[in-house]
Amino acid sequence: MPSSPEQFLELALKSGAEDAEVFQSTSTSSPISFEANRLKQVESIEADGIAVRLWRNGQPGIAVAYGEVEPQALVDRALAISDLNPAEDIELGTTQHPQYPTDGSTLSVDQLVEQGRSAIAKIRDRYPEVLCGGGWDCETETTRLLNSKGLDCHYEDITLSSYLEVEWVRGEDFLNVSDGDMNRDRLNEAAFIQRILQHLEWCHENTDAPDGRVPVLLTAKAADLLWGTIYNALNGKQVLEKSSPWSDRQGQAVMSESLTLHQDPTSGPFSCPFDDEGSITQPLMLVEAGQLTNFYTDRRTGKLLGQATTGNGFRSDLGSYPTPRLCNLLVEPGQQSFEQLVASIDDGLILDQVLGGGPGIAGDFSVNVDLGYRVKQGKIVGRVKDTMVAGNCYQTLKNPVVLGNDADWSGSCHTPSVIVEGLSVTGRSPE
Repeated sequence: MPSSPEQFLELALKSGAEDAEVFQSTSTSSPISFEANRLKQVESIEADGIAVRLWRNGQPGIAVAYGEVEPQALVDRALAISDLNPAEDIELGTTQHPQYPTDGSTLSVDQLVEQGRSAIAKIRDRYPEVLCGGGWDCETETTRLLNSKGLDCHYEDITLSSYLEVEWVRGEDFLNVSDGDMNRDRLNEAAFIQRILQHLEWCHENTDAPDGRVPVLLTAKAADLLWGTIYNALNGKQVLEKSSPWSDRQGQAVMSESLTLHQDPTSGPFSCPFDDEGSITQPLMLVEAGQLTNFYTDRRTGKLLGQATTGNGFRSDLGSYPTPRLCNLLVEPGQQSFEQLVASIDDGLILDQVLGGGPGIAGDFSVNVDLGYRVKQGKIVGRVKDTMVAGNCYQTLKNPVVLGNDADWSGSCHTPSVIVEGLSVTGRSPE
């Protein structure tokens, strides 16, 4: 019979820990993959992991196991690790939470396979010469957290995901277009298929790239190039370490007044009722009309900043300590359609896919354009190649920006397309 989380907790306390917590995560998934227009593989994956975190004489230790494990051995491992660490204040939640209802709806393997085949058929109906690959998945994850302070909370969520990649070879010209969807209840297959078909249409002609500082329209998929840095700048841990350029800017204007950013833990594919410390997640206004209103924190970071946790203590994996992370980031959309944004550009660039790493906390970046288009006099005139875009996120977002009304999920970020100024574009003419 598998050991229960209660057994691990009881053993930790009996073995000399003054406080302890047990974090359990189990998941089942049914990933399917396609390659060269055909079904390649159907899998069934199960994972079961447990982490024991404890304190003896105030010294923390953590140990992780996957699958079957002998409880005393795992507790002893955590105790041995605690002997190597300095003592710290113990930060544990004490509020008892109920079991939350399951969030999301399932799809069977047959339904996933049918969706994948249908998506590929719709692409190849218009472009029979392309090669399509990708994956569909339905994952159910159960999380339970309990500790020696009486906290015991539990929830289950279901995540549906799809990803479709299209390769189009025309002589020596190679094109790769990808898109997909991730959500709790249903996949919007029609929307991402239409986006892929639209990109393939725009790619019929290659053209030269604009040069210099020109307006750049980032699609919802590409806009994360900007928002990833903002995630870090709003992190309370970065504020404590003085590595965020906004550490002393709370209450001040840090962006264009067109921008409002917030967290909503009830929305999207990364919704969750509580964080990995057992604190209830909450709506959080981060930047309102360009003004910095809040940073996000876990229990420890919040205490050091002189405030309560915002319910943002998450683990990057079972063996990690909780650290500040957002559930999601929502960028308030604007009023204009994507077509209206394009029509407003006299000479500029549309950026949809990039190659290269994103900016760090300093905000500087220089990336290669994997998929982008030239806009002239409000019309898309062709695909650009051998093009780079460079700039600084903070400086760019201080300039006037224009937001579209086409907000969509890109990972954990819900963002519209956005036109920004101040980025440098360099490229060469097509051969």
